[in-house]
Parts: sequence; structure tokens; C-alpha cells
Amino acid sequence: MTIAPEQSAWFAETFSLIADNVEQAVLGKRHVVELVLATAISGGHVLLEDAPGTGKTALARAIAQTIHGTSSRIQFTPDLLPGDVTGITVFDQKAGRFEFHAGPVFANIVLADEINRASPKTQSALLEVMEEGNVTTDGVTRPVGNPFLVIATQNPIEQGGTYRLPEAQLDRFTVKTSIGYPDEASTMRILQAVGAPKPKLEGIVGTDTIVAMTELSRSVYVNPLVSDYVMRLVDATRRATEVRLGVSVRGAIALSRLAMTWAAAAGRTYATPDDVRELAVAALAHRLVLEPEAEFDGVTAVAIVNQILLDVPAPRENGVA
Repeated sequence: MTIAPEQSAWFAETFSLIADNVEQAVLGKRHVVELVLATAISGGHVLLEDAPGTGKTALARAIAQTIHGTSSRIQFTPDLLPGDVTGITVFDQKAGRFEFHAGPVFANIVLADEINRASPKTQSALLEVMEEGNVTTDGVTRPVGNPFLVIATQNPIEQGGTYRLPEAQLDRFTVKTSIGYPDEASTMRILQAVGAPKPKLEGIVGTDTIVAMTELSRSVYVNPLVSDYVMRLVDATRRATEVRLGVSVRGAIALSRLAMTWAAAAGRTYATPDDVRELAVAALAHRLVLEPEAEFDGVTAVAIVNQILLDVPAPRENGVA
């Protein structure tokens, strides 16, 4: 069943209200805010590769406050254990039984700060929860919540004491992006507010609204020509001479779902090739594994995806049935 026009209008209005509210905490970064929100509604997760002090924690907290959800922050360090993320079972001597103590991953919005500083075993514990949406300990499965969004961060300027995320694990993130530094006008507003009490964001929707938006986004119509366009883009990444490993089927699905949410956020009942083009770099580039020679020559995955967008013709059909 395709989403109705009145439903897409409600979706777009609600999406805009949420983005407006979150943007109060992350000034001048509307596109990033919308991209992260679209990823959350699509049921995905975000990898932010950014310098310190650009508002990553503020973004996660603002989203949680806006949707009346819970949030947690995990500072990844080399000595962090999987149980520190997922939780552990301990024996209660008074009660005479084992009890589960939930870890910080049990929240609607989880900020995994500097995920590449933890050991691969701990990284895998979080990535497994991202994929499954629940934690299993001692044979008992516990859902982490719905909605559930992980915002993982990496610091691009420090490599000492870090464990690079394996390519197969990067594929589990729907998008990879960065917040970046604010523009001059936004920086002035931030500096002028120094010393003033931090305004507390008011929640404007409930978590049930995000769940409803997720269901609606999956009803957005995708013309077969648009799906074919996604397939041809993905296939082009696999055939590129500079690429050793192209985009997986999971990546193609992620781009399609994201395009559906992006279309609904624009008030449309159908996805278009322009939706795919706008999201392709964020959804595909981090999934590419380049040939060593290409990396040595300074070729980047972003540049390859941008070139593919130029080379692969988009269908003229706008996605309307």
C-alpha cells in the first residue's frame, strides 16, 4: 500500500518540526541534521568522522530530547569490555538469583564516542546490537528499544592507539558524514551565547511518532526505473578500476530505504532519481575498499562515487506510477 498524499504531508511537516528543534542545538547544520533524522527513521545508524568539539554529543542529546527518548554516551577506550556496552549478569546474594544489569546501549539514541579506540571485540559487540536490535545474555534476548539509533564517531586526526573499523563493519552504517565547523554567522551566535544558561530543548513528538514515520516511509512508492538506477550505481562501484571491493547488497538496500524517507520528508509519495543522487555519497562512499595503488595516488571513495554519478545516466522518469 502506497503512502497517501495527506500522510506524506503530515510526515514532511513533522520531519521539519523535529529538524527545526534539533537545529537549535547544532546551529547552521541543517543538512546534517536532516540526514541523521532520515537515517534514524529509516532504521539505520550513522558514522560521524569529525574533529573534536563540532557538536556530536549535542546532536545526539538534542534528537533524544526532541523525541522524548532516552540517550546515552559511551566513551570508547582500549580497556572497554563488551559487557560495559551491552550489560552484564550479576549474582544478587540477597535475592539468591542472577540479575541482568543493562548497559548504556539500552537507549533510543546511543552516542558511541571514538568507536575506533576500543578493541575489535568490543566494537563487534556494539555492531552486533546495531544489526539485531537486541542483546542476548544467558539465553535471554532483550530488545534495546524502538526507535534505536547509534551515532558512532571517529577522530580523523588521531591514529595512535586506535583500532580501525574493518571494512565489513563499516558496511553496517547506513551513512557516513561529518558535522564540520559552523559558518561565521553560526559561530557568532554561539560565541554570543557563551555564559548564558543553556536552553533546554522541549520535546515536540514522542518515540511512537518516529515509529509511525518509519512505517510510513516504507510505503513510499519506488518506480522500477529508480531501483534500476540504484542497481546501476552499485554495479558501477564494483567495476571501477580503482575499487577492490564495491558496494554490497546491504548498501543498495540502505540507499533505497534512505531515498524513500527523503522523499516522504519532502512531502512526496514517491522517490525520485534526485533523491538517490543527493544521498549516494553519504550512503555509498564509506563502503568502498580502494586498491592500494589508488589510495597511494590520492584517490578517495567520495571522488569515485561523484564520478560514477556523472557517468551513470539517471532515468528521466520522476518516479510517478
